[in-house]
Amino acid sequence: MAKNAVAFEDFIPLMAEKLGEEGLMGELCNGFRLLMDGEKGLITFESLKRNSAVLGLEGMSDDEILSMLREGDMDGDGCLDEMEFCVLMVRMSPELMEDGKRLLEEAVEEELREFMR
Repeated sequence: MAKNAVAFEDFIPLMAEKLGEEGLMGELCNGFRLLMDGEKGLITFESLKRNSAVLGLEGMSDDEILSMLREGDMDGDGCLDEMEFCVLMVRMSPELMEDGKRLLEEAVEEELREFMR
């Protein structure tokens, strides 16, 4: 599983560079729809287990699937909604997180410069 995570982390920044912010979010939303339970509109334990082969993770144990859900579940309902899924995918990419931190720092510095004028 760790091997797959490293490949994934390397792929998200490339997607962001090629597709831009809006394109990346569109692709993450498409990924969410592939993994979600069609009736509930959420990624559930069952839907993730059933669709784990799409991610190349068909060998994941139930505990690993539950851990993945817990990692992204911000509202404690045991499932991932679209926003939770997208946030989790970005959080799994340290390089993308560093880019976001840098951009935020630059924006704050610019606002401070404008304020001081």
